[in-house]
Amino acid sequence: MGRAEHAMEPVAVVAVPFPAQGHLNQLLHLSLQLASRRVDVHYAAPAQHIGQARARVHGWGEEALRSIQFHDLGIPSYVSPPPDPTADSPFPSHLMPMFKAYIAGARAPLAAILDKLSGSYRRIVVVHDPINAFAAEEAARLPNGEALGLHCLAVSMLVGRMDANHRLLRENGLVYSAIEQCATKEFVEYANRARPAKDISPGAGILANTCRALEGDFVDVVAGHLAADGKKLFAIGPLNPLLDASAPKESKQRHECLNWLDEQPPASVLYVSFGTTSSLRAEQIEELAAALRGSNQRFIWVLRDADRGNIFAEAGESSHEKLLSGFTKHTEGRGLVITGWAPQLEILAHTATAAFMSHCGWNSTMESLSHGKPILAWPMHCDQPWDAELVCNYLKAGILVRPWEKHSEVVTAKAIQEVIEEAMLSDKGMAVRQRASALGEAVRASVVDGGPSRQDLDDFTAYITR
Repeated sequence: MGRAEHAMEPVAVVAVPFPAQGHLNQLLHLSLQLASRRVDVHYAAPAQHIGQARARVHGWGEEALRSIQFHDLGIPSYVSPPPDPTADSPFPSHLMPMFKAYIAGARAPLAAILDKLSGSYRRIVVVHDPINAFAAEEAARLPNGEALGLHCLAVSMLVGRMDANHRLLRENGLVYSAIEQCATKEFVEYANRARPAKDISPGAGILANTCRALEGDFVDVVAGHLAADGKKLFAIGPLNPLLDASAPKESKQRHECLNWLDEQPPASVLYVSFGTTSSLRAEQIEELAAALRGSNQRFIWVLRDADRGNIFAEAGESSHEKLLSGFTKHTEGRGLVITGWAPQLEILAHTATAAFMSHCGWNSTMESLSHGKPILAWPMHCDQPWDAELVCNYLKAGILVRPWEKHSEVVTAKAIQEVIEEAMLSDKGMAVRQRASALGEAVRASVVDGGPSRQDLDDFTAYITR
């Protein structure tokens, strides 16, 4: 072995997320976890998405972020239109110009980054979103590179994709909703072009933001499928930090909503948020406002439009000012409305929070269940209908607000209020809350020493640093 090879660093991990909030977030959490284990980590994304991920990450300090090297994947300019809540499909089609610019422009700068790193490290491990096939292809081009996909959705979706009539689905009365049914034709065609020929990247296998406490039977099925091909499933979730509600609350940067939560009784507040890619129609917002007003329950409502392709672009004035002026007056003292970014992890970890009315994106689902909070499921698009099915009918930790099949209909205030009251006041709601709490404890046990998620992360770290 030559002197130059002796001087090389052992391994660099290069994280290549798909540029949507839930994906940026999960790969940043994984990057931070690996960096905390003294692995050199490089996070490659367009500059605005690096800024987005850094600005919105919760549960980590600035010092942790400085342990990662960020690389700009310069992409062509693109239009960044506002979302259209009146569109026929709830899918965020306004993001398609950004997605197309990304897939057209990100490959060349990533290749340059990998070429440079390849000369300084014995091994380059690219961890990428499966939709970013170009990242796996660029890793395979290197003499010392390999790639693993990070599956950012529920592992059970892979089982449904393999066999929509699989035994696990039949025996549990689950109906699989394919993403192709719940997104626009334009995005499905885009995703099919962007994905590798197989769902599984070259390399040791795939990583998944899930844990056996939530999807153990499904993990076994996918792990067995991979093992037949000589690969491994590393079920390393939840990737989000698990916050301690009893931690000290003094912080100059603490969001004001957390101070308000401190003043509320335990398990008394409903948290309402529909993520970063969904916008409700004006008439639906009015019905939801009426339901929150009529329920007489405490709440925090994040009322904001979906992200633009560039969240730092001029957003203009809030389109909800007229509604808010009267609504906040009628609910003063028992509710808060947040029109900007909310500290979701801290809200879900807080002892005053009882439940989460959510779109059921996998990121939000994992954050909620890992903190023991049940979900009032209101799926919008993509994987969310399946996540709602999993939470409500398999895990028994949620109550369905509206089935996805009725996404074109406005849910009435009466129907929403009934679900809120069922979750917050009824015996069924109490059972669901207790079930979610038990799942939260099981999830926490999975990431401590000896837990299955911790073991899989240990195994993955050992594999890449071998």
